[in-house]
Amino acid sequence: MKFLDIRTDFAFKKVFGSKDSKPRLISFLNSVLDFDDNCQITDLTIVDPYNIPKLKGMKDTFVDVKAELTDKSTVIIEMQVLNHPGFEKRVLYNTAKNYSIQLVKGQRYDLLRPVIALNIVSFTMFEDNNDMINAFKLLNKKHFTDYSDDIELVFVELTKFNKTQQQCQGIQDDWIFFVKNAGDMTIIPENLPSQVYTAYEVSNEAGMTKEELELQNKKREWIAIQVGALELAESKGKLEGVEIGKVEGIEIGKVEGKLEGVEMVAINLLRSNQMSNEQVAQMTGLSITHIAALREKLD
Repeated sequence: MKFLDIRTDFAFKKVFGSKDSKPRLISFLNSVLDFDDNCQITDLTIVDPYNIPKLKGMKDTFVDVKAELTDKSTVIIEMQVLNHPGFEKRVLYNTAKNYSIQLVKGQRYDLLRPVIALNIVSFTMFEDNNDMINAFKLLNKKHFTDYSDDIELVFVELTKFNKTQQQCQGIQDDWIFFVKNAGDMTIIPENLPSQVYTAYEVSNEAGMTKEELELQNKKREWIAIQVGALELAESKGKLEGVEIGKVEGIEIGKVEGKLEGVEMVAINLLRSNQMSNEQVAQMTGLSITHIAALREKLD
């Protein structure tokens, strides 16, 4: 038995964003989101449900699943493997954009409903604590009182989850273990909550179409190339800095190495001929002018 790597946006959307995914998505969100007064999601609508043609070209990179709750609140769920420059700002921009587009010209501001951005990342973002889940909202800086609950950013750092399947306690552990480790599993664990169990069933490659398997393999290969390029560039930058023999040289080497890595990621995306300059710029954090110059070198 072999399962999809849920950390790819394709697999994540298949499990949580399909037409029949509603019970799984409700269970997953209730396990990781902390609602006031212990309220839980009882129903939702999946916006732009999974379908293979729309995933071709790997353009569904930024928002994996979007759901509207019964109170008209919006939850944006994103699975992010690569920590690229500007990622934190893109999360904030995406959330603010989804908040603002609720209104058309002339509508009242009191019609705006909350937006929650749930970001599941395969890297460490917050070195100052060991919490796997970090949540942020608008607060008074001095008294820590709420300004508004309309914007909330939630980050789940998979790197901080190190439990084995036997050590999992409760449905939150079961879900996080599934997202992080399903791609390396060969059997479905025992004694799982029903919705987690169905998630394993849906991600079983034995039930995939040839087109789905091809897309999954391409996605995993694409991610591996980007991760390798960034690691190589950072390593090269550190080595060059050390050879200079000065603190200034080390810092310059790191910066230049990281920039070279980001450029390598951009070049790989441009070579695929499946993304516009604007899309590549948004993903890498480079300017559109910079991307245009890289594209000219390839032509």
